[in-house]
Amino acid sequence: MSDEPVELNAAELRQKLNLETGQLPWSELQRHFARGVVVVADSQLDLIEVAAAFAEDDKTRIEQWIQHKQLARANDEHALNWSEQQPDFWSVVVAPWVIVQEITRH
Repeated sequence: MSDEPVELNAAELRQKLNLETGQLPWSELQRHFARGVVVVADSQLDLIEVAAAFAEDDKTRIEQWIQHKQLARANDEHALNWSEQQPDFWSVVVAPWVIVQEITRH
C-alpha cells in the first residue's frame, strides 16, 4: 500500500467538499477569525466552486474573484458587523482556510 495521497477528479473533489459543507454560527467562527483564516465569499458565488478553486490552487480564478470584490479575507469590519448581527454561515474548510458565506434571512 502506498502512503501517497489519492488524487480526486474534479467531480469527486466537488462531491467531497459538498459533503463537508455545513452551517456555523458566528460564535463558532470567531476563533477562526482570530487566527486570520476566514475567507468571505460573495453570495453570488457557488461556495463549492470557491472551495474547489482553493483546493486546486486555481490562482487565476481566486484573483479574479478578489479583483471583482467577490472574495476577501474577513476583516475587523466584518467581525464588528457579525458580532452585532450574530449571523449563521455556510462554511467549508480547505486547510488552512475556512471559506464562508453569510446565510441571508428573508
